[in-house]
Amino acid sequence: MHDLAQLNRTAVGRTLAGSVVGALIVSLAACGTADEDDKLPVPHHSYVTRPDLTPPVVDVREDSDQASGGYTFLTPNFDSESPSDGGLILDAAGEPVWLEPAEDDDLDDDIFDLRVQEYQGEPVLTYFQGSSREGRGNGDILILDQSYEEIARVTTGGDLEAGNADFHDTVITPEGTMLLGAYVPVEYDLTEVGGPADGWVEDAVIQEIDIATGEVLFEWSAIDRIPLTESMADYEDEAKSAEEEAEEDDDAPGFPTEENPYDYFHINSITEDDDGALLVSARHTHAVYKLDRTSGEVEWKLGGEDSDFEMGDGAVFSWQHDAKRAPDGTLTLLDNHSHDPDADESSRGLRLEVDEAAMTAEVVTEYLPPEERVGFAMANAQELDNGNMLIGWGMAPLYSEYTNDGELLRDVCHGAKCYGDDYDGNGTSYRAYTFEWEGTPSTPPDVVVQDDDDGEPTVYVSWNGATEVAQWRLVTGEDEAGATEQAVVDRESFETAIPMPDDAPYVAVEALDAEGDVLATGTPAE
Repeated sequence: MHDLAQLNRTAVGRTLAGSVVGALIVSLAACGTADEDDKLPVPHHSYVTRPDLTPPVVDVREDSDQASGGYTFLTPNFDSESPSDGGLILDAAGEPVWLEPAEDDDLDDDIFDLRVQEYQGEPVLTYFQGSSREGRGNGDILILDQSYEEIARVTTGGDLEAGNADFHDTVITPEGTMLLGAYVPVEYDLTEVGGPADGWVEDAVIQEIDIATGEVLFEWSAIDRIPLTESMADYEDEAKSAEEEAEEDDDAPGFPTEENPYDYFHINSITEDDDGALLVSARHTHAVYKLDRTSGEVEWKLGGEDSDFEMGDGAVFSWQHDAKRAPDGTLTLLDNHSHDPDADESSRGLRLEVDEAAMTAEVVTEYLPPEERVGFAMANAQELDNGNMLIGWGMAPLYSEYTNDGELLRDVCHGAKCYGDDYDGNGTSYRAYTFEWEGTPSTPPDVVVQDDDDGEPTVYVSWNGATEVAQWRLVTGEDEAGATEQAVVDRESFETAIPMPDDAPYVAVEALDAEGDVLATGTPAE
């Protein structure tokens, strides 16, 4: 755990010659311990070269040499000006590598589900950008190349309004298509669950989109296939919650209405199975469905009311996320286990042996947190290339890495939970992933020349998203042609400070790779 007194200083750790320059800033309204109405923001980095970027400081609570060592991909949301919301890549030490901040700190410009995928034979970044309200999104899916330039934007098509893509899951297939979901309110008879005949239900729609053309190749609707009576989101409980909200807020929408429909299914993952069928997780039915890719028929249902499988000891899951087939044929998912943030039972990662001949499901491995941890919403389970398992705990702002058989290797906190009750802003991330990634931004490094804390002239340099920089070389002179090398320092964190030997009309910093080749050159802005 970090020293909180140290974190509360205005600037910490600003040292020279390539060490950490990102100061840990905590904006305090007053000195002393914050009360409930004046909590402290989560400690975050601050950079001379990029004052617009304030990524959170993470707390690596447990680590092991067996951990994968790749880059971690998060989309933290702090509900505050600092730290920054948005897409975040961290290195194995928890240092920021790339941050794409959300344009506004509200629900109309959120970023979700940042990950590495493959498109047209090349690694790409994908993420959702748009609004997120009441557990569903309306927006687009962006695809970026390794220079962080947008090469495609995918959203809903056909009869659905463009810009209605949901944030829960976006999978690029080998055929150059994207599987995505959408939430669509439709008028519906709700009498069989105790609602009105002229009510509204939230339909969950799956579309497969040709990325290059935007053509809809496949569409599936939950309301056409799954009855309302399978929902574990009790209609009367939902109606009571809406009534209580309306008593507290005159602007709260009625229920069930077009603005606030009955969300009976709540799709949150859509993946391809080994045979080309689709595996779909529905949080509000506590079930995973296998869908025929051509007809849309449900081949089987795992879990929930009236499961097609006999569920073995400990195999029952609830409010789950991120169901998919593992390379060994097992099925992995994140068992949220609760819809209540104050619940007693911990969330867990889960690996199941699903025997489609015997129609049985048995627990192979549980991935348990080091202490009770209720990720009551969001979260994911990702099997890594080396067989390890990464768990993102969703509403509990942590991620953990395990061996394949469930031994905890790494546990990292990235939100208010790291620091205690005096801190606010949460810092939840919908999912957490680990991938290999090489990024070389199309823009040059950012360079600023100013005095350091001791009044010594210093050159500060950073390059948001660059993964291949091993060293920085400072060159100065009367002009570019006459500039000579002044110093070479290692890159050790997002921003590096280099002592300035003397004033010079021309100052530049070159980014060097591991072989000493120049990747790019940055100069101070005019």
